[in-house]
Amino acid sequence: MIVITRYSVPEADLDAFRADAAAAVEALSRRPGFRGHRLGRAADDPGLWTVVTEWDGAGFYRRALSDFDVKVNAVPLLSRAIDEPSAYEIVAGGGAPA
Repeated sequence: MIVITRYSVPEADLDAFRADAAAAVEALSRRPGFRGHRLGRAADDPGLWTVVTEWDGAGFYRRALSDFDVKVNAVPLLSRAIDEPSAYEIVAGGGAPA
């Protein structure tokens, strides 16, 4: 499964946002089932950011969120997220084009 959270980040808050994102990903990466992450910025709107994490399944992600270290280090980031669905099951995929 993938988790996609989006953030509207004013330029003045960029350093704090990036620090919060790094702390959150570091804590999440230590939890079972974590596969990887990506941090992205919208090409057409530099104030719109996303953090994408990939997990072995929804249960791993949900259990990760209940971990004390994740609560302490990810809540500052997650509290900034745009309020919308964020967890997606992967129904199809493929490799990168050659």
